Amino acid sequence: MSQNWTAEIRTEEGKGASRRLRHAGKVPAIIYGAGKDAVSIAFPENFIKKSFENADNFNSILTIDVEGGASEACVVKDIQRHPSTGAVAHIDFQRAGKDNKLVKKVPLSFVGQNTAPGVKAGGLMSFLQSTVEVSCLAKDLPTKIDVDVSSMEAGTSMRLSELTVPAGVVITALSHGNADYDQAVVNIGKAKKR
Repeated sequence: MSQNWTAEIRTEEGKGASRRLRHAGKVPAIIYGAGKDAVSIAFPENFIKKSFENADNFNSILTIDVEGGASEACVVKDIQRHPSTGAVAHIDFQRAGKDNKLVKKVPLSFVGQNTAPGVKAGGLMSFLQSTVEVSCLAKDLPTKIDVDVSSMEAGTSMRLSELTVPAGVVITALSHGNADYDQAVVNIGKAKKR
């Protein structure tokens, strides 16, 4: 899923300049990576607030049209928020070229909890991870990874190696080649005896 965002170039840099921008209702940001120079930009605060209501935007390819500059295909790499208000204070974007690999955390979406035999038998399902770090080309980046838990029995767990990921996507923990990194993602405790 790709979207077009329009940003303005920031000419001033530093803490004071960023503070002035935020007081003017704008969010400072930066685009970097792919062997090119970093570009300092800004967005209207209301636009950013509305855009991040859709959680898919955290793992989507965004086309940023920089006023007076080029269009850049990017992904959100990091977001800094105000400690007390939670408002977005700064965004880091990484260029998402066709040939450069991205490393991103992708949310896990668990489906089938209510139909799992282990839950029906009285076991409690525990979600041990909510995200997983993946490595892939920008075109292969998933917005989320669905985890089907509908066939899990009581007293079992599902590990990273059992997740179904899209073609071209690698779970970085599994690329180490060590079984210790194959962590449990979800488990169901043993059913309580009545």
